[in-house]
Amino acid sequence: MQELKASRNRIVGLKQTVKAVKSGVVKKVYIAENAEDFIKQSVLDACRDKNLQIIYVDSMKELGSACGIGIGASTAAII
Repeated sequence: MQELKASRNRIVGLKQTVKAVKSGVVKKVYIAENAEDFIKQSVLDACRDKNLQIIYVDSMKELGSACGIGIGASTAAII
């Protein structure tokens, strides 16, 4: 999580994460454990053949906080 907090090259949210994964610019993906199943599955499907490190975070609130936003985040990525 420290790497995510310190990174300037990050994206937050499902649509942006999936788009970046598909374009091949993502290094690590973060997924909140309490995100809805279809959100987690969408990201996992996009990551399937990309050989990316996937890190699970306890909650959306924790992930949002690590990204510096005042709301919860279901997914984030370092690009």
